Amino acid sequence: MAGTDGRVDEDLYSRQLYVIGHDAAAKMADSDVIIAGLGGLGVEIAKNVILSGVKSVTLHDTKVATKYDLTTQYFLTSEDVGQNRAIASQPRLAELNSYVHVYTNTEPLTEDLIKGFSVVVLTDSSLEEQLRLTSTCHSRSIPVIVASTRGLFGQLFCDFGENFEILDPNGRELAVIDVAHITKAEEAVVSFPDMNFHGLFDDDQVIFTGVRGMTELNHCPPREVKILSPTLISIGDTSKMSDYEGGGTLKQIRVSEFKSFKSLKDSIRNPSFVTTDDRKTHLLPLVHVAFLALHEYVKAKGSLPRPWNEDDAQKFLEVFATVRGTCPVAIEKVDENLLRKFACTAAGELVPVNAVVGSIAAQEVLKACSGKFTPVSQWLYYDALESLPEDKSSLTPTHCAPEGGRYDAQIAVFGRDFQRKLENLKYFIVGAGAIGCELLKNFAMLGIGAGERGSLTVTDMDHIEKSNLSRQFLFRSWDVKKAKSRVAAAAVGRMNPEVHIVSHELRVGSETEHVYNSEFYSQLDGVANALDNVEARRYMDGRCWHYRKPLLESGTLGTNGSVQVVVPNITERYIIHGGSHKNAIAMCTLKNFPVNINHTLQWARDMFEGAFRQPSEVIKQYLEDPDKVQQMLRAPTPQDIEHLNSLKEAISRIPRSFADCVKWARLQWEEQFHFQIAELLEQFPPDHRTESGAPFWTGNKRCPHPLKFDAAEEEHLTFVLAGANLLAESFGIPQVRDPQAIANALKEVDVPEFVPRKEPKKDEGLLSLFMGSLKISDLQAAISPPDDLKGLILNPLSFEKDDDTNLHMDFVTSASNLRAENYNIEKADKYTSKRIAGRIIPAIVTSTALVAGLVAVELFKVVQGHERLDLYKCSEFSLALPRFCSMEPEPAPVKVYNGVEWRPWDMFEVEGDMTLEEFFKFFKEKHDLSINMVAEGDQAVFSFFLNAKEKERRMKMTISAILKELVGEEAAPKPGSFLMLDLNVKDREGKRAEVPFVRYSIPATTPCTN
Repeated sequence: MAGTDGRVDEDLYSRQLYVIGHDAAAKMADSDVIIAGLGGLGVEIAKNVILSGVKSVTLHDTKVATKYDLTTQYFLTSEDVGQNRAIASQPRLAELNSYVHVYTNTEPLTEDLIKGFSVVVLTDSSLEEQLRLTSTCHSRSIPVIVASTRGLFGQLFCDFGENFEILDPNGRELAVIDVAHITKAEEAVVSFPDMNFHGLFDDDQVIFTGVRGMTELNHCPPREVKILSPTLISIGDTSKMSDYEGGGTLKQIRVSEFKSFKSLKDSIRNPSFVTTDDRKTHLLPLVHVAFLALHEYVKAKGSLPRPWNEDDAQKFLEVFATVRGTCPVAIEKVDENLLRKFACTAAGELVPVNAVVGSIAAQEVLKACSGKFTPVSQWLYYDALESLPEDKSSLTPTHCAPEGGRYDAQIAVFGRDFQRKLENLKYFIVGAGAIGCELLKNFAMLGIGAGERGSLTVTDMDHIEKSNLSRQFLFRSWDVKKAKSRVAAAAVGRMNPEVHIVSHELRVGSETEHVYNSEFYSQLDGVANALDNVEARRYMDGRCWHYRKPLLESGTLGTNGSVQVVVPNITERYIIHGGSHKNAIAMCTLKNFPVNINHTLQWARDMFEGAFRQPSEVIKQYLEDPDKVQQMLRAPTPQDIEHLNSLKEAISRIPRSFADCVKWARLQWEEQFHFQIAELLEQFPPDHRTESGAPFWTGNKRCPHPLKFDAAEEEHLTFVLAGANLLAESFGIPQVRDPQAIANALKEVDVPEFVPRKEPKKDEGLLSLFMGSLKISDLQAAISPPDDLKGLILNPLSFEKDDDTNLHMDFVTSASNLRAENYNIEKADKYTSKRIAGRIIPAIVTSTALVAGLVAVELFKVVQGHERLDLYKCSEFSLALPRFCSMEPEPAPVKVYNGVEWRPWDMFEVEGDMTLEEFFKFFKEKHDLSINMVAEGDQAVFSFFLNAKEKERRMKMTISAILKELVGEEAAPKPGSFLMLDLNVKDREGKRAEVPFVRYSIPATTPCTN
């Protein structure tokens, strides 16, 4: 993770750093990890740990690769069969991260070997070896993780020693909140401005700064809080302190915890569990003993139970009974059906199960290295039993026997017929970012699209950036700037050359519906989303509903993630509740009353847009269409005047030299950080009071102070340097980035003294206020003719946070921090500012791998054709806590019209291009519905508010002919296509009724004419 200078590469790890922080990253960069066993599970753990950026990873294995390994070990190829798995995998794993040293070791695992490592991971060891090695680790306080997958089941065990320090148990952002009032009492109550939610928990610790009156709080040790309500807390005794007069900021402080872990030997007999499914908590002791019994079975028989072999399953039950008799773990009820499934699938191995267990195990490695987040305590079990078919008659020893191919470990679980189904699937993966890469790997290794009729299609319009490389594991440093979808498709093609994969570089939306049309969707078996925005997710949900296709949806935020499975006619559709403007910041807050660094950063972002994009953009538009401006000047609306004034201002400050750019930047500094603040204080002095007599500057209104420019101050000079160069870039003027040259140029800038502005007259209207004293004629005279602007270079700048050489973040960070200094708000460094201003979503590879594994498990169920809702799972998790929640999807809601029940997936099917009159008659006679309105998208085919003549005309026209009139020939529906019509109807009682959409098919032989 760190280079030779010891600094973390923020360009590479930026998204991960926003999850774990620099301190944890530095600890990881100093950690040496050994991973024993390079099968499918081992390589998944190794991939995640290497991408995350530890100091070194040693790959240990004594086994050679077999064809069986090819089912799940995606860094092995058929040419590697017969070679040591660690040695064969090393070059491909080492490519993932140049900062991580990747070594191999093929000697037997010994106590002496593991003593030199920070963390030990065992994935392919016998119980005897686990006990021996974990005992050594426990005695030396070396964190050890034991992970295993057997067919549909996964197991994880953690032992981090008897006194492991958890530096940050939950990873929550620490609260920094302005205080409204503090009572003087034995149990003092703290309230916050505008009844803001504090987001604190009982026993959190806080300190105070800037409190007036009750100044003793500013110097006292941290205080534990008690939660009184979402807006009130108690902080203990303040009765002997001075009276509270106002102000103050509460700051939460991080408090570490210590945790004691039992050794494997002790924990086997007295386990504590973390559940991955609350509905299966009662089964955890049973599965725990089943894994112990499997060790004994292999020890006695020399191999795992054969796939779906009833004799071997019976022998396993006998071994289980013996082990249970010697193990004190309490089991409520022995479920022999579950144990048979455990035995019958134990010889198999599945990529999705490895992804689930491997991602959680890798996160535990990172916790062990860094002390960041709460470890698993101490056993975690996972199963995907619902993936099996409800009718298991086809799961016989013959159908599940190996074929000698790359899918044998999967056939052992599901059989050959199911494997052929997977191979002939056609799936569409939307997005090739972090989740998309993991989905592509999982789908390709499952064999999806490997059959004669199968295919995988992936689309992503983005190109690879350096920051992608820490979690999008299909990309390498030499792929930067290349198309994501193309590189990802080629990478998984190397993992499984049998897969037929097609890559596109298109975004999904209305503009690409000529590509992703009915012909494209009709041949699909389903869609898997790997998108990073709600709008695109909603669009794809609409497409899947339109064409009745299953949708696998997932997303992550830091260590949190969620998965939703959408199945036609069974589950609810994908829905996000809540408005899109919930995080909007009021303009008055941004302009005059910022409270926190988020406000000053948004203000700085707006300033960037107003200074470096909008002026050159508005001039560019004027030069491209000058006649439009003349039309505005003839009869201007208020919006026209606003646009014209912006154009006038932009033209008036066109720089002609770099000296002009320096002058502008210096005067902007004075205007923003001195003049405007001084003007605000002229209107509302520090002691100003409201009409009720209350202090004006209190609560969420921080009293500001003007700044004085000093070129020797780095932040002051950075603002001018960045601002001058960005203005120069936006007008094609050569840049000067030498700070000394800028400082010398500043000496030539004449800065006026502050003069308070005159109060506007009360009778001035909004228009005159907006225009100043300018008349339309003055405005016209101020706008230069286009010929006067010939040769002007215009380059509107688009904010780009990830290029550290473009000065965008330098400007935004300095502007924000200067604004923060005005208002005594704690400043933010460039790294933090980039996250907030760039609206960066924190991300880490472990969460990404986990959601992709869970998605692939749900895919099994979709392909099985499950119709029972309870067999599907929607999942939410937090790897930090760790906490896992699985629940049934919401069922498709039932609605009723005229006594007929229907669900959102249902549609009226209408074939043949009818006239509206025939269409209305059809619905009245067949469904007893009276139609008031017919719409196709945003086009009103028929509406009750049309005049009588137009209604009569349209009633004689076909629906396709009406649409042709409305949208034009090119966009009109074509023969052989179909429309989705939305109806407004009344039922047989004359009441407004909600009804399904109409799938209206236009015959291929019928022209779209009246």
